[in-house]
Amino acid sequence: MFRFDLQAQSGAARAGMFYTPHGAIPTPVFAPVGTQATVKAIQPRELYELDATLILSNTYHLYMRPGDDLIARMGGLHRFMAWDRPILTDSGGFQVFSLGALRHIDDDGVTFRSHLDGSVHRFTPEKSIQIQHNLGADVIMCFDECPKPHDRDEVRAACERTHAWALRCVEAHQRNGHADQQALFGIVQGGVFPDLRAESARFLTDLDFVGYAVGGLAVGESKSEMLATLDQTMPLLPADRPRYLMGVGSPEDLVNGVARGVDIFDCVLPTRTARHGAALTRQGRINMRNLEHAEDSAPLEAGCTCYTCTHFSRAYLRHLVKTNELLGHQLLTLHNLHLLLTLMREMRAAILDGTFAVYAANFLATYRPTSKEASAPPSL
Repeated sequence: MFRFDLQAQSGAARAGMFYTPHGAIPTPVFAPVGTQATVKAIQPRELYELDATLILSNTYHLYMRPGDDLIARMGGLHRFMAWDRPILTDSGGFQVFSLGALRHIDDDGVTFRSHLDGSVHRFTPEKSIQIQHNLGADVIMCFDECPKPHDRDEVRAACERTHAWALRCVEAHQRNGHADQQALFGIVQGGVFPDLRAESARFLTDLDFVGYAVGGLAVGESKSEMLATLDQTMPLLPADRPRYLMGVGSPEDLVNGVARGVDIFDCVLPTRTARHGAALTRQGRINMRNLEHAEDSAPLEAGCTCYTCTHFSRAYLRHLVKTNELLGHQLLTLHNLHLLLTLMREMRAAILDGTFAVYAANFLATYRPTSKEASAPPSL
């Protein structure tokens, strides 16, 4: 049911095809995030029109509401949300660990209070796998601990738990008979410490997962630290398995990630940025609240073929943002997703024809990250 074919390489950048029960995924690929079984401010019909081939939903949030048991009774997540292409679910671990004082971690799992009503719940590796089995996504993730990236003692302890929990996830996945229908990925942890990343990669590759994720990045480290970690970690992962960088999705990060051998990305950035009134472009982020756009008849981005750019001016979009009209969220989301999905297709084509290094250099030469994004200069 699952197979990854590596079709071409250009340097470390890879083009492949990942086959799943709900269709083949050309890689590299960006997955829009549908946290609660919906990609915010955009219709499924529009995702099809954008040719999104993979979306992500969140185990923690769907467990909380409407409940994974209900979704299972409704025929699984694909039928529930009327999406017949591949779906990836995370394990819920990142959200649980983000609850801070509302959760307590022990070697068996995590006890936490709901962010909705304060009710007490417990996630273990077996519980996370059970929830993801009920949801029925094509790709599911091991339950892991995502630590702060710079505290070595905390990172080491998190790695030890992540590895022990990975063994339990594998056993639960195989015991429940879902291994043929759902691909289980292991998650490499280790913070910004090369030796801990290498140790984690060695442990997890010995377990022979269908694919491998790099977790614990974009959680507080600098861009230069993130790229250095990818430089060190990616060569340690099997070449014949898909590689997934979790929670990363700004345009320059996608280019730099692909350059280092990443196949799959996801991030809330394009949808969240849109809801905050900003557009992503090939030159950098644009704040549509700025007065300079008030009488600008130009599109968001010259040459962009998305519905937003071919029909509406910056002046109109600024008006929608300033008046908090829902259409503004929708049009900016549509453009932002169009840009990232187009970038992925362009990078795939450049890898296939051997010109990726030129493509990446040209893109990064003209892209201007925001001050927050520019904690390290973009580079290959």
